[in-house]
Amino acid sequence: MLQFIAQNMAPIMFVGLIVFLLFGFPVAFSLGACGLFFALVGFELGVLPESLLQAMPLRIFGIMQNETLLAIPFFTLMGLVLERSGMAEDLLDTVGQLFGPVRGGLALAVIFVGALLAATTGVVAASVISMGLISLPIMLRYGYDRRVASGVIAASGTLAQIIPPSLVLIVLADQLGRSVGDMYKGAFVPGLVLTALYAVYVILLAIFRPHQVPALPLEARTFREPNGSSGLPSLLVLTSVCTALAIYMGMRYTDLASWWSGREITTAATDEKIVVCTAAAVLLAFVVAVVNKLARLGLLSCMAERVTFVLIPPLFLIFLVLGTIFLGIATPTEGGAMGALGALGMALARRRLSFSLLKQALNTTTKLSCFVVFILIGATIFGLTFQGVDGPRWVEHLLSSLPGGQLGFLIVVNILIFLLAFFLDFFELSFIVVPLLAPVADKLGIDLVWFGVLLAVNMQTSFMHPPFGFALFYLRSVAPEKEYTDKVTGRRVAPVTTMQIYWGAVPFVLIQILMVALIIGFPGIVSREVEQKVDLDKVQIEMPAELPGFDAAPLTPPGTGAAPGAEPLSSPDEEQKRIDELFNNNKK
Repeated sequence: MLQFIAQNMAPIMFVGLIVFLLFGFPVAFSLGACGLFFALVGFELGVLPESLLQAMPLRIFGIMQNETLLAIPFFTLMGLVLERSGMAEDLLDTVGQLFGPVRGGLALAVIFVGALLAATTGVVAASVISMGLISLPIMLRYGYDRRVASGVIAASGTLAQIIPPSLVLIVLADQLGRSVGDMYKGAFVPGLVLTALYAVYVILLAIFRPHQVPALPLEARTFREPNGSSGLPSLLVLTSVCTALAIYMGMRYTDLASWWSGREITTAATDEKIVVCTAAAVLLAFVVAVVNKLARLGLLSCMAERVTFVLIPPLFLIFLVLGTIFLGIATPTEGGAMGALGALGMALARRRLSFSLLKQALNTTTKLSCFVVFILIGATIFGLTFQGVDGPRWVEHLLSSLPGGQLGFLIVVNILIFLLAFFLDFFELSFIVVPLLAPVADKLGIDLVWFGVLLAVNMQTSFMHPPFGFALFYLRSVAPEKEYTDKVTGRRVAPVTTMQIYWGAVPFVLIQILMVALIIGFPGIVSREVEQKVDLDKVQIEMPAELPGFDAAPLTPPGTGAAPGAEPLSSPDEEQKRIDELFNNNKK
């Protein structure tokens, strides 16, 4: 029995961790306790040396020195300040009025605002709670299906986990040993594609089931021009002009970048083009709106001006954070610090910054940061013991021998992550499972940045899984549990049940699975820089034809003929004399 345990310590240790978690102990303490327990068992069985735990203080100290993890409190603080500054309310109110007149318009507004909040906050809780408090009552008031309304809000909130600056991408970059900036660049386009898939689902509902996503009634459209018109034509013209500028800049981006930098640039990353061209288009819209307002030109409608001024702050913050990272001006940690400062400035400009707000934001940021660090310490203790019993080799043999090569490995890993996400959140998956999978993926020749983005999309489903999805819990905390009287219409509104929230999440979980399949089928969706690997077998070493101080004429042994332009040496004595002269000249 003892011999069996000694020979199979790695799988027994992994099963032991699952047992610890099933007992309901906190993940951080379960990881640490499991690692220490099996370390003691290994000492007794002679499988592990007692000096193994001497490396533990150095590893924990290394966690404290990890500058990559410093970005987590910065982005968390930025998101919490923005969530309390009223930016989400203004966005949802304005964009809801913009899209409201069409069927499914409120749902499209929630998706659009969810993507904007994801690109500025990076925190799921802030996005889901904000949109649940603001949008859900409006959607229920005007007849939206409860499952559709709750599913759209929960799914849009989880976009904060894939659209940079995402916290899960920071953790994955740390665990995979890759740059956070590369992870952000790789996840940018997949995040936009996933947002588009959500919007396509809502559009299909508006076509085939219009009763589930009705348009706003005429009396609910509060943004009207003095003459009663909607004011949309001028907004459409301004949008068209700005879009044309962005497209033109995208087509001539390398020429513009070469002119700006003063050196020739032949290629540019897709994410860099999107951010810079969008920033230029937004700047043009802002300048036109400001000039029109100050000079009272009357070129723009009230709707066009309001949409422009409401969208500028979050888009400016996106460029301040992501633009500086993608352009190489700032590191992700520095970008997070600038984002936190920008969020405080926006809250101050809105006159929402107070000591109470700052205290709440700092308190929550400290709790989340401590939560991450404690899980990482527990995972380090578990990982040290697991490596000591050759656990990574066991996992490598288990996964690398799967049929199908890379594709078989990716399918099995994604099914595993999907199932584990029913019970574990993304932090726990990142610290427990990813360190075991990364070496195998690297050995199979899989790009780890691409692999990290793929796992991030899959882990996003952990927020949407019934019954343990955190986004569903956040929405449940703000959704009405009892029948209530609507303040605007005066009608009685039925509550939103937990099962309606669960069923509403199912279509969006399927969309996320479709996104995983798209990334595997079309790897180019993830934009990444391919590393140039040097093949050592093809390296050639070339020596210069002429050495300093030596005559270019080659020395030709007697009897073999002379090289062109060289006098042959007739005897060994003359040859030795020539060599001595050459060396004496070099010494001088």
